[in-house]
Amino acid sequence: MQNLLVTLGTVDAETWKTVGWVALIIAVIAVVIVLLILLVGKVFRVDTDEKVTKILENLAGANCGGCGCSGCSGFAQKLASGEGDLSACHVTSPEGKAEIAKLLGIELKAEERTVAVVHCAGTSAVRTFRPVGASTCAETAALFGGDKLCKEGCLGCGDCTAVCTESGVYVEDGVAQIDADKCLGCGACILTCPKHVIGRIPASAPVYVACSSHCRGKEVMAACDAGCIGCGLCAKKCPSSAITMKDNLPVIDYAKCTGCMTCVEACPKKVIKARFDV
Repeated sequence: MQNLLVTLGTVDAETWKTVGWVALIIAVIAVVIVLLILLVGKVFRVDTDEKVTKILENLAGANCGGCGCSGCSGFAQKLASGEGDLSACHVTSPEGKAEIAKLLGIELKAEERTVAVVHCAGTSAVRTFRPVGASTCAETAALFGGDKLCKEGCLGCGDCTAVCTESGVYVEDGVAQIDADKCLGCGACILTCPKHVIGRIPASAPVYVACSSHCRGKEVMAACDAGCIGCGLCAKKCPSSAITMKDNLPVIDYAKCTGCMTCVEACPKKVIKARFDV
């Protein structure tokens, strides 16, 4: 019996000795791993660019994507590297841009605040087919250019509403609409629209053209009863010669426009709209 107890005690001692060595080895491995992590972190550490940080502090911080970057951080890095254009941001205040221009050592360009408008009013546009499985404008546009007979019209699926951080875009009767009180003028909706019917105009502009079709009058009327027929009455009657016709569509020179509303009254299709929020 005594010999058995001695044997068990010996086994226990040897077992604990083994456990101790295993624990020591694990501890040594853990220390080595920590040291390696610290070493790699020191060797490959990327210091935060102070210029990027300061630029970021002066940007609006809207992260709207209107500049073409995923957010303000990406835009700040592009500016710091000299690859970005400060004018691509339409949300940052003039004061913020002035500070950024100083940091970059560039001359600040004079800019007027702009807003987005929808160059389409085709709520009753003729549809040629009903898309199956397409739930976005991009998907619908990939199907024969869209489901409307007018290939320049708004598809109304709401891709623009999805990217607006201020809920300033909504779809009504199959056409996108802009809430001017909420619009920051960032341009995210402009970049997103696959049909390019959302455009940018000066915030002070009293009127805009609510059509994008360059077709002739007969073709336009067959596709949409709210489209421009290219008659040119707006250009002919504008007292300040602020409107010219280009590819069957009026183009407004806002530097000449006085806001007299003659074009709005003259347009037989009511394609030129007044902006009552100005």
